[in-house]
Amino acid sequence: MRKIAGISIIFIAVVQLASCVQNNHNFKPIPENNMTVDRELDTATFGAGCFWCVEAVFQQLKGVMTVESGYSGGHTKNPTYKEVCTGTTGHAEVCQITFDPSLISFAELLEVFWNTHDPTTLNRQGGDIGTQYRSVIFYHHHEQRLLAEEMKSRLTAANIWKDPLVTEIVPFQEFYKAEAYHQEYYFQNASQPYCSVVITPKLEKFRKVFADKLKE
Repeated sequence: MRKIAGISIIFIAVVQLASCVQNNHNFKPIPENNMTVDRELDTATFGAGCFWCVEAVFQQLKGVMTVESGYSGGHTKNPTYKEVCTGTTGHAEVCQITFDPSLISFAELLEVFWNTHDPTTLNRQGGDIGTQYRSVIFYHHHEQRLLAEEMKSRLTAANIWKDPLVTEIVPFQEFYKAEAYHQEYYFQNASQPYCSVVITPKLEKFRKVFADKLKE
């Protein structure tokens, strides 16, 4: 519980910064073919281990419109899952999140990001090992970079983890959507061993900590 409490305290300070930078930034609307409401949206791209886990977490947050699993940060164009798993493409498994900043802020997404994976293990999350599982934030604009770096700096200074944070904060370049069977993987395969052993316990903890931020 110490880690969760520490992150939450730091989050409050970063929210104050977020309110300042967001008031000075006009988010560009992101078209969604299935949306009937005209609203201004923003995009976040996170890598925090297996994208099945990351997707299952962020899909449940109020204000999150879409979550897509895919690949970013590498040099291979249109990579396949098999290629990414070799660790030679440079890509990380990521989730691209479209969200409504009037309902959930980027700072709040960062709080969830750092609470739901281990940002101190280099190129690894649990039993998933390789550069494709690295902890990474691909920022889409200056305000995201500012908030991510500020929160990482505060977390480091607070010594919440015994080991240093290895989360990369790098500019977003391109997102390649993963194969169809990876999309909404957990909710279609919850009884699969990896899902029941790894993802379900993570989701149970997540739902308790962020109960006030969940969709109905």
